Amino acid sequence: MIALRLVRLIEAHSEQLSSSLLKKLQASPRTQGLRQVPAGELHDRTHEVYRNLSDWLLHMKERDIERCYFDLGMRRALQGVPLTDLCWVLVLTKEHLWHFLEEQGFLRSSMEILGELELLRLLDQFFDHAICFAAMGYQHATMAAAA
Repeated sequence: MIALRLVRLIEAHSEQLSSSLLKKLQASPRTQGLRQVPAGELHDRTHEVYRNLSDWLLHMKERDIERCYFDLGMRRALQGVPLTDLCWVLVLTKEHLWHFLEEQGFLRSSMEILGELELLRLLDQFFDHAICFAAMGYQHATMAAAA
């Protein structure tokens, strides 16, 4: 399975990916609200996604993603991070992965292209669910705080 090989490559470079993503997030005007999040916590969250990507894509169920990202949404709401910043973090995390894979030069054969398409489908599904569940958790926290 070529997609699994690509995921393993991402996991092997998880620290490098996390560090370079954090620099992008700190420089982006779309994620300025992340300054409310302790740097160590932000590093741990980005590193965890990359380090455990095969688990997230292949073994975790939707309820696992819901639990994790619902809680993340609630936490970011309580930290005062704007919802749009939270969504941009997840979008930029996915885009950063694709940029990394492009740099690695994986568009060589039709089998690798099929593997990348498979990985794209799995990544899209994961990040789409993560965004929605994080937004639900965020909304839950803001509604609870208002009550």
